[in-house]
Amino acid sequence: MKFKPLHDRVVVRRVASEQKTAGGIIIPDTAQEKPMEGEVLSAGPGARGEDGKLNPLDVKVGDRVLFGKWSGTEVKLAGEELMIMKESDIMGVITKKK
Repeated sequence: MKFKPLHDRVVVRRVASEQKTAGGIIIPDTAQEKPMEGEVLSAGPGARGEDGKLNPLDVKVGDRVLFGKWSGTEVKLAGEELMIMKESDIMGVITKKK
């Protein structure tokens, strides 16, 4: 199954969070918060401005992003739990240091 979001929406897969604290304590799944970091799997073409022109998105497929705790809508597509959210719900793109 393939899913293409419309307008300024993106499909994000949550990235697994660390299961250990800095002190080495293992946190059980039931006590863990859902991660607020994910990878963009699909992105819409962008939103239309008042002038009718298409404003492309700043994020692209493959970007690792940080989003708010209550952002987006959780959906299950092809057996996988994903998030669909507007680009404005994304706080930023995570990049590697060079």
